[in-house]
Amino acid sequence: MRVCILGSNLTSLTLAKALVNQNINVEIFTNKKKQTIDSSRTIGITKSNIEYFNKNIVKIDKIIWQLHKIEIFSEKLKQEKLLNFENNNEQLFSIVSNYKLYNILEKSLIKNKYFKKNYKKILLSNIKNYDLVINLEFSNFISKKFFSKKIVKRYNSIAYTGILRHKKIENKVARQFFTKIGPLAFLPISENETSIVYSINHSNEFKKATLVDLINHYNSIYKIERITKISSFELSSLNLRSYYYKNILAFGDLLHKIHPLAGQGFNMTIRDIKILLEIIKSKKNLGLPLNVSVNREFQRITKHKNFIFSKAIDSIYEFFNFEGKLKSNTLVNSLKHLGHNQFINKIFKKIADSGFA
Repeated sequence: MRVCILGSNLTSLTLAKALVNQNINVEIFTNKKKQTIDSSRTIGITKSNIEYFNKNIVKIDKIIWQLHKIEIFSEKLKQEKLLNFENNNEQLFSIVSNYKLYNILEKSLIKNKYFKKNYKKILLSNIKNYDLVINLEFSNFISKKFFSKKIVKRYNSIAYTGILRHKKIENKVARQFFTKIGPLAFLPISENETSIVYSINHSNEFKKATLVDLINHYNSIYKIERITKISSFELSSLNLRSYYYKNILAFGDLLHKIHPLAGQGFNMTIRDIKILLEIIKSKKNLGLPLNVSVNREFQRITKHKNFIFSKAIDSIYEFFNFEGKLKSNTLVNSLKHLGHNQFINKIFKKIADSGFA
């Protein structure tokens, strides 16, 4: 069985490692001989997805930083806690550096006999040589020809990311502030490092130097020593209308992309990998070929779940965006009381951890 993956990024390496672990031959095609990974970017991974990663992909316990609590604040409530999620002082969520995760995946693949990397473009005529072709690239000819129909939402916002270096603390609590100009997240990655992500609307005049003042305004925990290089990227969400064309399957951000405020983007992809692997293993066990039926079944199982989950994240963004424009505190106070309900709180945590399983 042969699988071809188009594009080399964190998702493609994760998927490739999951596949070679099933003794499936995988070839990655990329025209980038040296992949640049932003050292200021981090991703959040839920507890259930960490467990799946360790068991089915590669062990990453040594590079993750476990969080025991997530606190959410609204500027309107004067730093009063709006929502609080915790798991009896145990792992609730984990943060990992994109750079560290990419390296551990790449090292685990390089010497694997089932893995090969090609630094060239694949031709349409070569696709028939593979049982499945999994496409993660936005701009190649396959995406333009077969995966151009999508539902796109542009948030007219930019996300700024960086790493705070600070004095050592226990640092097991993530904090997110919904400010007047956008959400600001403090995401611990070690005792003396914390990732920051600030999403700011284009309509607000903003310079990167101002970010330091904003961080200091909302920070009451860290004794900051310095801030690493700040990076930025445009924010948008999308859902692809069709997940596949014949034996070609779209995957990763090409399939669905969401606002980063809830840290769920990569978690959606890990859940997709889990489902795809279950379909493939079932086919293998029955002695059936890997072909378009894999893609058809994958779309049937995941498309509606991914769409609903994407819309749920978008609704959270729109709620706080709308709430920030109101003069009253009615909405945010209602959410605070709702979040204090143990049953509702438990549902929120379950969905955040496992999605709509």
